Amino acid sequence: MIKQLCCLIAAGLFCTGAAAANLLVIVSAKSSSMNLRANQVADIFLAQDARFPNGTDVTPLDLPVGSSVRDLFYQKVTAKTPALVRVYWTKMVFTGRGQPPREISNSVAMRKLVAANPGFIGYIDSAALDDSVQVVLAVGK
Repeated sequence: MIKQLCCLIAAGLFCTGAAAANLLVIVSAKSSSMNLRANQVADIFLAQDARFPNGTDVTPLDLPVGSSVRDLFYQKVTAKTPALVRVYWTKMVFTGRGQPPREISNSVAMRKLVAANPGFIGYIDSAALDDSVQVVLAVGK
């Protein structure tokens, strides 16, 4: 009886964790296996770092401005609101220090483009995940 109860509790905790991580940062399944910390992902998406930790070049891709997945990504990974992200990129472009990532129309298109290009990194809603990409960071609600 106690063993069954423990299994049910463990299953509930696992399901809760999986449900909370509905935004995934992805790279191609063809890329070397890696995990990234949120600050590493933030540096890539804010043009502070142009390489993966293993030294290979990386190109970040964004979802469109106004996308709820994009807003969640920037709030959780960079601690910036949509307005602060806009201000950040305005300054970066004006000073010639960087350009914002290219925008991709939706999570499915993002997954397909990232899967085909080992040097790309993006983020998607977990519903768009398949085995053509690997998750390098899971971000909760």
